[in-house]
Amino acid sequence: MSFNSSDDDSQQRFALGFLFALIALVVSTVVGTVVYKRGIAHAPKAEAVSAASTNVPVVVQEEVARVIVEDGVVKFYFATGMAEVADGANEALADVVKGVQQGKRAVISGFHDATGSAEVNAELAKKRAQAVQAALIGLGVAEDKVELKKPEQTQADGNNAAARRVEVILAD
Repeated sequence: MSFNSSDDDSQQRFALGFLFALIALVVSTVVGTVVYKRGIAHAPKAEAVSAASTNVPVVVQEEVARVIVEDGVVKFYFATGMAEVADGANEALADVVKGVQQGKRAVISGFHDATGSAEVNAELAKKRAQAVQAALIGLGVAEDKVELKKPEQTQADGNNAAARRVEVILAD
């Protein structure tokens, strides 16, 4: 009888050990999956074309200020939380300066994204517009020839970086 009791205890210990190992495996799988998915959700978005398909290394660039001219509109894009005017501003504003010298006005519109505090974003958009205004004045444009418009919130087709901008146009 003691032989059977010892055999039963051995089987019970094996069954309990197996059960605990199975529970540990399930719990670690669930935790690992949750951690992995959260990491993917917070990871930077990848480029549409993978490096493997082009044999070109993918380089992630930091967000930087930039300026472009599209259809006569000078667009300044700003890094998150910043109001520094991008390099190349003087060259981009050259046609605006010429237009003001010919009797037109420069109209500066500030835009901001919809993330965070609306008041803070509007104030930052105003500071960005004032930085562009200062660049124009630095190029010789009279202050009374520059109009600042109230900052506007935009969604920019889901791209917050495109919403953080200042536009300069010429008006009569």
